[in-house]
Amino acid sequence: MIFSITQVYWLAGLVMAAVAVFNLLDASNPKRWTTGLFWGLYAVMFLLGDKMPPEVVGAGVIVLALIVLVKGVGGGKPQVRSDAENKESALRLKNKLFVPALAIPVVTVIGSVLLKDFKIGGNFLIDPKNATLVSLALGCIIGAAMACKMTKESPVQSLRESRRLVDAMGWAMVLPQMLGMLGLVFSDAGVGKAVAHVTTTYINMDLRFVAVVVYVVGMALFTVIMGNGFAAFPVMTGGVGVPVLINVYHGDPAIMAAVGMLSGYCGTLLTPMAANFNIVPAALLELPDRNAVIKAQVPTALGILVCNVFLLYFLMNH
Repeated sequence: MIFSITQVYWLAGLVMAAVAVFNLLDASNPKRWTTGLFWGLYAVMFLLGDKMPPEVVGAGVIVLALIVLVKGVGGGKPQVRSDAENKESALRLKNKLFVPALAIPVVTVIGSVLLKDFKIGGNFLIDPKNATLVSLALGCIIGAAMACKMTKESPVQSLRESRRLVDAMGWAMVLPQMLGMLGLVFSDAGVGKAVAHVTTTYINMDLRFVAVVVYVVGMALFTVIMGNGFAAFPVMTGGVGVPVLINVYHGDPAIMAAVGMLSGYCGTLLTPMAANFNIVPAALLELPDRNAVIKAQVPTALGILVCNVFLLYFLMNH
């Protein structure tokens, strides 16, 4: 293949490496050495992760966690365009400013739908197993190139803007990737079996309504803990969903899975562990309360969770 997921990882690694270098060279950042080390290690994992022993990568993750623990990730003063320059550019370009941003989804759709099976000289143009991610990366490259041409800025300025956004999001930016692996770790560690043992031993599962409540609320609680509904799903489905709701009460697997994931999303609305949804927006909007997004979502999450209990109870056998 010509464009593969490995090249996307290399691109992400190069951007993170640039962020690390910018922070190391920024004397206005009081934590520039630890910040540079944090993003530098993260960059190495993208660039060389497939060639490194798992133990070394694991040690790197521990170092990242320790840097966060001592509050070693901070931001400085990136070199960005002045407000006057931004205003002049906005008045000159007007609605054309949206073109680079809109190019990203357009290229993503074209690549993942129309070019997925396209070949040149017998080679796939785009990695067919990761067509969407590769197409998204190509869309970002094309969008960045268009933005540089329209604003008459250099690619270095786009990296400076990347650094500004990364500084605003901070260490929370790495959470989605870390939490995405947590479900596999829990599954391999036998957490699902432990959940099944605890629930069947200490909770009366002879009542179908109780079993439904345990599954629905458990999905939300595990998502709150792990920050990811996809990580919570194998744990609760393996511990309660399949052995109890399907094998005992003969529930519909499709309905159980759909309502279970929706319940997990309720947990996503309630936890700072889901940083990309709840913490990053607050940081980008510079809200004084970092938990403001979560507080606003609590009524919606709890209301949907209650509805999910009754939906699953009445629909899983129909």
